[in-house]
Amino acid sequence: MSIHIQPPSREQLETFANQFRKRDYTIEIICPEFTSMCPKTGQPDFGTLSLRYIPEMLCVELKSLKLYLQAFRNEGIFYENVTNRIFDDLIVVLSPRQLTLAAHFTPRGGISSRLIVSYPSGQHLPAPS
Repeated sequence: MSIHIQPPSREQLETFANQFRKRDYTIEIICPEFTSMCPKTGQPDFGTLSLRYIPEMLCVELKSLKLYLQAFRNEGIFYENVTNRIFDDLIVVLSPRQLTLAAHFTPRGGISSRLIVSYPSGQHLPAPS
């Protein structure tokens, strides 16, 4: 018996109404078992995704987020592309006040990668010296 995993699509992400719109509060979601596939080698890539956001009207429903992220398991995609694709999908679906996605991929060939992307743009960057 084979299990069919749908390709990732932002339509998989479900939301619910933010009941505390007048308050700025942070939701932090950690996904320590994210998996995608290297498009060059076909080998699995493993990483931890850390999502932090301040909701506006909507919050992401966790089961739908889990299924959406699992759909990347068989997706041949570079770290940079998968991080930015997930980020873009969350921005479109949630329209949050603020959102930061950090992706930390485990070492391969002695090199690990950490990618961070934020909305508003560049919010995560240190102040220029």
